[in-house]
Parts: sequence; C-alpha cells; structure tokens
Amino acid sequence: MIELDFLHDNTVALLTLKSPPANAFTPEGLLQLQSTVERLNADARVRAIVITGDGPKFFSAGADLNTFADGDRDVAREAAARFGAAFEALQNARPVVIAAINGFAMGGGLECALACDIRIAEAHAKLAVPETAVGLLCCGCGTQTLPWLVGEGWAKRMILTGERVDAATALRIGLVEEVVDGAAGEGHALAKAREIAQRVAKQSPDSVRASKQLIHAARNGVSRGAALAQEREAFVELFNGANQREGVNAFLEKRPAKWQ
Repeated sequence: MIELDFLHDNTVALLTLKSPPANAFTPEGLLQLQSTVERLNADARVRAIVITGDGPKFFSAGADLNTFADGDRDVAREAAARFGAAFEALQNARPVVIAAINGFAMGGGLECALACDIRIAEAHAKLAVPETAVGLLCCGCGTQTLPWLVGEGWAKRMILTGERVDAATALRIGLVEEVVDGAAGEGHALAKAREIAQRVAKQSPDSVRASKQLIHAARNGVSRGAALAQEREAFVELFNGANQREGVNAFLEKRPAKWQ
C-alpha cells in the first residue's frame, strides 16, 4: 500500500511504502505506485516527491517471493511488467524524486531507490540486489541503472554475487548521495530528504524540469553532440516563459522569486 501526504503548501508529496512487515511490493502495490506518480506528475503544484518506507527497519524488501513460488510464467510476466512500468514512471517523473532509505533496501526495494534522483540513507541501512540467490534477476531497471550509478565493477559485485553493502560503502561508491547518523526509527533520512525537497521547491520549475531531462539524456543513449545542442536549445526555450524573467529580476531586486 502507498500512503500519500502533501507537505509545504502541496509542493512536496510524501509517499510511504506501507506493507508490513517488510514493505514488500505486490503487483497491486506497484500499479498503485505507478498511478500515484502519474497523478503527481500531472499536478503542477508538486515540485518534489519524497519516498520512504514505513517503520524503522525496512525501506522495502522488494518483491513478495510468495508470488513466484509456483513458477508461473504468466505471473512472472505480469510482475516484470509492473516493476518496469512503476519504476520507469518514478525515474521519468517531472518532479525531483528523493529516496529516504530508512532501513533495508533489498531487490526491488533498492531498484525503487535507484529510480529516484537523489538517495539519502540512514546509517544503519543495508542495500542489496540478491535476486540471483533465489533464481531470479532484477526486472525493475536495476541491471541498467545500477552500473550507471556505481560503475560496472560494483554493479557486478552486487548483482552477480549478491553482495550486501552498508550505508558507508554505498556512499563511497556513489550508490547514495548522503548518509545521516542516528538510531533506527529517528527519521533522520526523511528529515534530510524533506529539507532537500524544500530546496527544490525554491528553484524555477521550468529550469528544474528541463535540467533533469538533459541530465538523463546521456543515460538514454543521446550522443554528447546532440545533448549539447539540446542543452543550448533548452536554455533559449526558457525565455518563452515568465519564470525566466521572474527569476532574473527577483535576483536583481534581492527578493524571493514567485514562480508560476
């Protein structure tokens, strides 16, 4: 189940993965996640999405393995499609998406965090993609996104050997952007994620949207030359909207910008 709350004048949406005891994903839960992200994507007020797990121990343990116990190919096909659709929606969302990793992020749980733009982890968090140990593999974009973030070597260590990394290692290899100290259950990752989300909301929504698309261009196979041309064109396109003038003049007049 996905719980949705709105924060900071509806500019930040908080999604909480809530499926005791380990916040595991089901096909129904993935469909709910996808539809929720699509709804938030269409709401211009929402500038950032924070996603976290319920409770002090699990961000998400990934798929509920009971789903695959019978070896049904049709069930597997549906689950793979749901994982892919949900996490691609999260990855391609217009708002900036921030994961507050409050505990174990395993398998599909880590893939969910990988689909976010920024990852903040509690010091006690553990991260892994252990699918190969149970005869499965990542099907929520993990084999493609993890190497992009940490490099092929560490991606192979984690995917091919099932190696579990702690928060300090995750920070060192670039899997997360920050580790926050504190005892389990104190919510420091969520607090930091909300702080970052508030900073996002102070930026021009037009500039953030275009910049995120440009950053993703290389990941999506766009050549450097083509991406640089897109960058220049996107800069000029900003001048078609009121936010470009508002941002520059607010700075010159030493006042907060009022974005449209």
